[in-house]
Amino acid sequence: MAAVLFDFSGTLFRVESTESWLRAVLKETGVPLPEPRLAETARALDAAGALPGGAEPVEVPEELAAAWAVRDESAELHRAAYTALSRRVPLPDPALHDALYERHMTPAAWTPYPDAAKVLRTLGERGIGVGVVSNIGWDPRPVFREHGLDTYVDAYVLSYEHGVQKPDPRLFTVACEALGADPRQTLMVGDNRAADGGAAALGCGVHFVDHLPVDRRPDALLPVLDLVG
Repeated sequence: MAAVLFDFSGTLFRVESTESWLRAVLKETGVPLPEPRLAETARALDAAGALPGGAEPVEVPEELAAAWAVRDESAELHRAAYTALSRRVPLPDPALHDALYERHMTPAAWTPYPDAAKVLRTLGERGIGVGVVSNIGWDPRPVFREHGLDTYVDAYVLSYEHGVQKPDPRLFTVACEALGADPRQTLMVGDNRAADGGAAALGCGVHFVDHLPVDRRPDALLPVLDLVG
């Protein structure tokens, strides 16, 4: 293999839990919420799918379905879709919905999987190009920098910067071109079979990992090193 493409959320990094997300924003804003109500609100936000990178919505309201389908094509669409889901859950201060969205874009909200650094570093040592291909509405580069993984990434191809989202093959084409790699010598690693599997249309190899909390997935990325030879 000449290059390996990785998804961001659920593949290299995992976002904090919905309860941690809510607690952090309440603490930062100084808005009180009694403990039983806090846990209940966190569960409601989780069911609504309000945390980007967290659980999928149990149900997308009909009036949001069109926006939800293209949410990763621009920063504006992404924010609008997720804050709309958040607003389905009553919060003690309406401003908290925007504060929650802002929180999820901070490095503190993300943790790399335990084996991510080793795998990325080893690929670099072997001279294999590394790209991040993500359906996302904001720039994750600061997250990589804060966690010391940016030095291992050669190219970022983000849906909102190109107006197209996975599984559209165009996004994978941009990534391969940025790395100067033949798609047939490129491996895509992701957690979403529908989205990340789109790379197969170009002839890329595809490898899937499970979107699990970091403490439950210590070494799922390590097989990538065997796959690339």
